[in-house]
Amino acid sequence: MNQSLKETLTHKINSKTKPLGALGVLENIALQIGLIQQTTNPSIQNPTIVVFAADHGIAATGLVNPYPQAVTAQMVLNFMNKGAAINVFTKLNEMALYVVDAGVNYDFSHLNFSDWFIHAKQGLGTKNYLEENAMSMVEVSNTINKGKEIVQSINAKGCNCIGFGEMGIGNTSAAALIMSAITQLSIEECTGYGTGVNEAQLETKMNTLSVVHLKHQLQDLQNNPFQLLSKVGGFEIAMMMGAFLEAFEKGMVIVVDGFIATAALLLAQQIEKDITSHCIFAHTSGEKGHEKMLQYLQAKPLLNLGMRLGEGTGAAIAMPIIQSAVAFLNEMASFEEANVSNK
Repeated sequence: MNQSLKETLTHKINSKTKPLGALGVLENIALQIGLIQQTTNPSIQNPTIVVFAADHGIAATGLVNPYPQAVTAQMVLNFMNKGAAINVFTKLNEMALYVVDAGVNYDFSHLNFSDWFIHAKQGLGTKNYLEENAMSMVEVSNTINKGKEIVQSINAKGCNCIGFGEMGIGNTSAAALIMSAITQLSIEECTGYGTGVNEAQLETKMNTLSVVHLKHQLQDLQNNPFQLLSKVGGFEIAMMMGAFLEAFEKGMVIVVDGFIATAALLLAQQIEKDITSHCIFAHTSGEKGHEKMLQYLQAKPLLNLGMRLGEGTGAAIAMPIIQSAVAFLNEMASFEEANVSNK
């Protein structure tokens, strides 16, 4: 850490026309972004949300999800028709939105989508990890690299603040398995209701994931994110992992969404230990396990609205708070400038 810059930023924050600490968490965000960008005048340029979509082989069994696998493709079409929550929030807050087909079990090639739909399909969903590995190691590598390429392209367009979302029926199960392996918490502690699961279905879901955990010996993969992705990951999670790593490499401000996005970050942190220094955690998801993930990462989220939709919606709602932090640092008068007495 640049201690001199930290002291200069802290002095600038404390010199604004307010009591010390009166802007609370906004002051912490302003300091963090200044340190990320290595400047006393940070900026948020072209804030962007990227939604990665993919299907999971386990979803076809119905054991971990009440909604059919086809809903993933249906929701991608909803995104492209601007009918989803993420469309509403990104439009409201004037953010760019990209939707990525990372591996949906549907052929979108015949559709004439705009340039904010990214064709990056790695397969028609992963394989059923109850029976075999979800992905080959080649698929893992290719998918991570594709995530990096996507962020490189977005960064080249002038974006320095990015948030990631996802869509994939069954992906809370993959995230719970990844979380359990990395944090070494039990499947029961990591597994929640996901999308519309009732109590009986939750018990089936946990029992199924316990079988998967034992089959693939996930307890031994705590420090092996590539093998972990190969065993139980999803294309959207692997692509998001690559996106996180590239955003850090490019010095971007990273806005972390909910349960699945944080699982991808857990994987990325296995490769880049300092990645959380660039991360602002948008919210605490209502999905069971997310709060424990945040505790593991020693992260303090901005919001707790009981949201558990995914799509990057938490990141989109948090973005104006981040912009407010930068704005006060750059535009608010100091005591000296305003001729206000400073006790």
